Amino acid sequence: MGVVIETIIWEPSSSFFVFFFVSTFLSILLFPYLAKNRTFGTFDHSVSSSFARFQRWFLAIYTLSSVMEGLWSVYGELVLSSYGLSKESMVFYLCVAYSTALVLGPLLGVISDLMGQKRICLLFCVLHFVVGVWKRVTMSPSAWFANICLSLAGLVYSFGFETWLVVEHEKQSQRNDSLNETFWLMTFLESASLLGGQVLANWLVDENVQHGIASSAMASLLLSVVAIVCIVQTAKEPLKTLPFRDYSVAFYAYVLGDKRIWFLGTAQACLQFSTAVFWILWAPTIVADGREVNLGLIYPCFLGSRMLGSTVFPWLMSGQSLLRLEDCLVYIYAILGIVFSIVAYDYQEIRILVVLFCLFHGCAGLALPLLARLRTMYVPNELRGGMISLSQVPANAAILFCLIQRGYSNKIENSTMMAFGAISLFTASGCIYLLRRWGKSPHQDWHKL
Repeated sequence: MGVVIETIIWEPSSSFFVFFFVSTFLSILLFPYLAKNRTFGTFDHSVSSSFARFQRWFLAIYTLSSVMEGLWSVYGELVLSSYGLSKESMVFYLCVAYSTALVLGPLLGVISDLMGQKRICLLFCVLHFVVGVWKRVTMSPSAWFANICLSLAGLVYSFGFETWLVVEHEKQSQRNDSLNETFWLMTFLESASLLGGQVLANWLVDENVQHGIASSAMASLLLSVVAIVCIVQTAKEPLKTLPFRDYSVAFYAYVLGDKRIWFLGTAQACLQFSTAVFWILWAPTIVADGREVNLGLIYPCFLGSRMLGSTVFPWLMSGQSLLRLEDCLVYIYAILGIVFSIVAYDYQEIRILVVLFCLFHGCAGLALPLLARLRTMYVPNELRGGMISLSQVPANAAILFCLIQRGYSNKIENSTMMAFGAISLFTASGCIYLLRRWGKSPHQDWHKL
């Protein structure tokens, strides 16, 4: 007589999704009625019509760009494994992407500041268009081309749109409230768009992975064309003629020569590194005990918690909190470090891991607009792209080191990488604390150099 063992696939309870939906909805709905400062953001009618029109176009373009970014991230190693590639080859492709970001990242930031942010955002859409055409025509992994293009597009996405927003905001002399609103909306819409990209990719893919990739390539083509048209429809951007020598002098004086920028840049790099470690290890960590898990239902929980965390930002900026922005970030980074420490110390039950990872994304969703606000306070807008791209260099170098040590040499374990992430987050908390002690003094007009 045979014994039938029933396989149970773990998946999050429906109460998870209800909680995130209801909490996010109430946070947005109750804000205009309970906030102390009711002239914040969307509810401020003093915003000029020209900037309000630009803001709507910008958020639409950013949403389309986020969907494009999320469309290809859904497949991940599924695309590479469909071609019969080994684990070492997949690690190699990741190393190619991060090596490209490490070498070309600072250059793209400088180009953005010198040539204009609108043009660099157009480059993002063109890169996705090229990748869509390439994958549609060749139907091959194309690591040396498609992966490099996607890596460059991810770099532009990380600083190009934010810099374009703040430069346009400064040009139209708008209040900071409208800028603060757009910061948290960017994080909120990015998370929602990544979730939408997952839904679109899962809808397009079927039993034939190649057919799903071709369909996603066509979707990426259409989205990139629409985004390009929308960017062209915005106000014309004057051609910048700032000599590179003047830019170098200003960058050295107001970025490299300012210790506060070093603290802020280190904090940004630490968050980027820990986030990359999470996305590399979250699935292997959850399935470490051998149980079957529906990862496709856990992924939306992370994005839902990130959306919920971003909605806390307007409450902080409206006077609901007695803490300064730097104080909030000190505590947020400390909480993130504790989360990584718990995961690195010992394996937890799947339910506990999901809760910890949701807490991580909720805090990250709040930290991102807070960091954007601090960049507005400390970094001149004309140097913002170069500063953000330069701060990504140590993060990309650390990720590349971990990939080589773990993927090729097997000299470190997953728990060690998690421990590195925890250390980086505690380091970031210390950097923000030092930034808080140095205080805030308005940066001078660097054009007077």
